[in-house]
Amino acid sequence: MAAAAVPTTNGSATRRARWTYSDRILSRPGAYVDEEDGFVPGEAPITSVENARILVIGAGGLGCEILKNLALSGFKKIDVIDMDTIDVSNLNRQFLFREKDVGQPKATVAANFVMKRVPGCTITPYVGKIQDKDQDYYLQFNIVVCGLDSIEARRWINATLVDLVDMENPDSLKPLIDGGTEGFKGQSRVIFPTMTSCIECQLDMHAPRAAVPLCTLASIPRQPQHCIEWAHIIKWEEERKDVTLDTDDPEHITWLYKKALARAQEYNISGVTYSMTQGVVKNIIPAIASTNAIIAASCCNEAYKIATTCAPCIGMPGQNNYMLYTGDTSVYTYTFEHQKKDDCPVCGNLPKDLVVNPTSTLGDLVESFAERPESQLKKPNLRSEGKSLYYSSPASLMAQTKGNLVKPLNELLSDGEEIAVTDPAFSTVFKYRVHFS
Repeated sequence: MAAAAVPTTNGSATRRARWTYSDRILSRPGAYVDEEDGFVPGEAPITSVENARILVIGAGGLGCEILKNLALSGFKKIDVIDMDTIDVSNLNRQFLFREKDVGQPKATVAANFVMKRVPGCTITPYVGKIQDKDQDYYLQFNIVVCGLDSIEARRWINATLVDLVDMENPDSLKPLIDGGTEGFKGQSRVIFPTMTSCIECQLDMHAPRAAVPLCTLASIPRQPQHCIEWAHIIKWEEERKDVTLDTDDPEHITWLYKKALARAQEYNISGVTYSMTQGVVKNIIPAIASTNAIIAASCCNEAYKIATTCAPCIGMPGQNNYMLYTGDTSVYTYTFEHQKKDDCPVCGNLPKDLVVNPTSTLGDLVESFAERPESQLKKPNLRSEGKSLYYSSPASLMAQTKGNLVKPLNELLSDGEEIAVTDPAFSTVFKYRVHFS
């Protein structure tokens, strides 16, 4: 039975029936909030949904669900960023795409599909990298929702939103809602930059991929992933060391794929594909459709609560901010508060303690940063309080500092000395205080 539309308070024409139930929720007092919490039933929260400017990062499996949910929840001003094009392998779970769309930009196709199905919703696509945009671009949004499959991209947008915060300008604080899936498992979390635990605080929850010994890559590969890592780590350095590898550049990925495929054929290894090459090099996390739908629903639910204040969102300081979901052996969810870390390199102000063996080499320390759950840096550059220890790029600095890699740490550093670690993929400076074991 159709429900009657809820009239606006100014006596204007009634709203479309599509939004009747949403309007009804926002037009009466809530069980969990009142006016002291900032929620005033009526036209104000309804208008806040229509006027909120939402940025969705990623238009893949999770991003398609998020765009659809936001549009059907009444949000009318949405932007979406994605640099990828549609591959035939996407069609089984990224439901906004059709076979005719293969080869087209995901952001553009997704935006047009949703706008056609939800009249009145305007979705502005951008085909490119999030790093292409400056701080002024991100300042125009009220909420940022991430549906990314890359840990590196999550860390970049997290650091950018933390840097935006100006204590004298409340509008500079942009809530970040992040969703992630892996098979039948997923999570959603809400981050209020500088106020609550950020993605960098929680990085150790994303275990880095196990490192493969270089000797295996160089001499006896056994898996297709070994061939890809060989092309990524060894062959690129041998043949294209003057070119900085951009894992988002299709030409670079194609080059790696061809080298890995030739290597695999040499050792009778099957399974090397372009998508696998992209996944290994970018550390992309696999996903399935049902998990994407559940996590996207959770993310959009939080966006709706933040925009309208109709119910408490997760993520407020001192409250739960992280929701875990698993659906592999029944359906289970668990919500908890991930604590903000004072030694977080992004939102904290203290250096992280680093216990090392004083007789181990600087090269050992450099390699360990890729495996450390709290850093996960592939090309770390290190500088002590008084000198440069090692730089992986540019080539001139690497030539000047690579001799330090074989030196023991107690020859280069003193106990309790602070070091700064950077990586070309991030703007963040990771600060550590070295302690000899």
